[in-house]
Amino acid sequence: MELHILLFCLTLLWFLIKPFLHRSTTTKLPPGPTGLPVLGSLLQLGPRPNQSLADLSKLHGPLMTLRLGSVTTIVASSAETAKELFQKHDQTLSDRTIPDVITAQPNPEATLAWVSGNHQWRNRRRICNTQMFTIKRLDSLQHSRHEKARELVGHIAKHCVSATPVDIGRVAFATTINMMSQTIFSMDLVDPESESAQEFKDMVWRIMEDAGKPNLSDHFPVLRWLDLQGVKRHIKPAYMRLHEVFEDVIDKRLKSRASEGMTNRTADFLDVLLDQCDEEGSGFTRQTIKPLILDLFIAGSDTSAITTEWAMAELLRKPDVLQKARKEIVETIGTKRLVTETDIDQLPYLQAVVKETMRLHPAAPLLLPYKAGDDTELLGFTIPKGSQVLVNAWAIGRDPKCWDNPLSFSPERFLDSNLDYKGRDFEYIPFGAGRRICPGMPLAARMVSLMLASIIQSFGWRLPEGTTPENLDMEEQFGVTLKKAVSLLVIPTESGDV
Repeated sequence: MELHILLFCLTLLWFLIKPFLHRSTTTKLPPGPTGLPVLGSLLQLGPRPNQSLADLSKLHGPLMTLRLGSVTTIVASSAETAKELFQKHDQTLSDRTIPDVITAQPNPEATLAWVSGNHQWRNRRRICNTQMFTIKRLDSLQHSRHEKARELVGHIAKHCVSATPVDIGRVAFATTINMMSQTIFSMDLVDPESESAQEFKDMVWRIMEDAGKPNLSDHFPVLRWLDLQGVKRHIKPAYMRLHEVFEDVIDKRLKSRASEGMTNRTADFLDVLLDQCDEEGSGFTRQTIKPLILDLFIAGSDTSAITTEWAMAELLRKPDVLQKARKEIVETIGTKRLVTETDIDQLPYLQAVVKETMRLHPAAPLLLPYKAGDDTELLGFTIPKGSQVLVNAWAIGRDPKCWDNPLSFSPERFLDSNLDYKGRDFEYIPFGAGRRICPGMPLAARMVSLMLASIIQSFGWRLPEGTTPENLDMEEQFGVTLKKAVSLLVIPTESGDV
């Protein structure tokens, strides 16, 4: 549809629905830009809404209102506003506004990330917290993550011999996919050295990118059935393909369970879910566990790989920081064996590198959108029932009121600091906070630290010819997650020299 025809239709629609959108003049919304007729502030979002919203907050304040099409959106961009939201109004904001593209997958109501905070959501989250992300469970599966880290090092070693660049994002993604797959299925899903890894990465990123991009179907819900931008049609094949992969794994597991009974049971997370399916009234079925598995895979693999790539990019921009991180590992662990998860506690500078990376490059820059369940008073303003609420974690992590030299990559700021990412320090919320904080946080922190430590310990790194620390491209590409727009290609060396 031509743009002028689309704008005409939207203008006509606006005048048709405007009478129903009128609110009492006594409602005191947070300040914000006036916006255009019909479109509101949509055109001000641009290709990187996290940056655009941060700039707008400097003009209109840390709590502001935007009209994005016909949707009232409240944006929190400071530690103070985030604290008010998550500490005082957490229950009111336990629902989600659900992007239209999410409904392109089978059984979208069975997801973990994109549903209301109801009884079924609490049940699914309880199973994840008690059966997948406990310290005991994570410790019991360390050996499989160590094996994936060894395979990662082995893969990179081949590039050492040939002196060819490594695509850090790609190898990190293949590694995290298999770390997640070992945790859930006790098997690898992709071969890091084959095209299957890139195919899986492309499917996951299609979902994350499409779910995060501005979509008229979300800003004008009455138009959802038209899918004017074709986003839903574009994302559906990726959803269906991933569901097919999981269906095949479930099929094989059910046949194995039928033939072997309780003997030789793997007792991984898939077995936990299938046991739940056998319990009457549990709310779990063979069809509804696939969206949950998909959520775990996407959240666990994509975000961890992105964080690892950003960390390496920042380290390569500051060779002295990279040298300091490697020196700590070599002096503490040596080079005769690979670092393990139990070593991470002895590597405070490495932990600081990971924390600083997540401050500057939170994997989910706007977290996931919340939905106000009732009219809510916040800092003297009203958040109307049904409005969308965004928390700009990217802006909060770069707020000069909270951080000295906020744009500088300086892991030292986290040394001898009690700040952590567990949702208690609202100036630093890369995993969110409150009841809907990311449940996979404990596993993600382990995976990123292990991968990063392994490749820093095992190799020196240099940028390709023509690329310098000063001109390394650090542009962002926005989706639900925030990845590097240009893949990080870097050459490993055997000497360990930086």
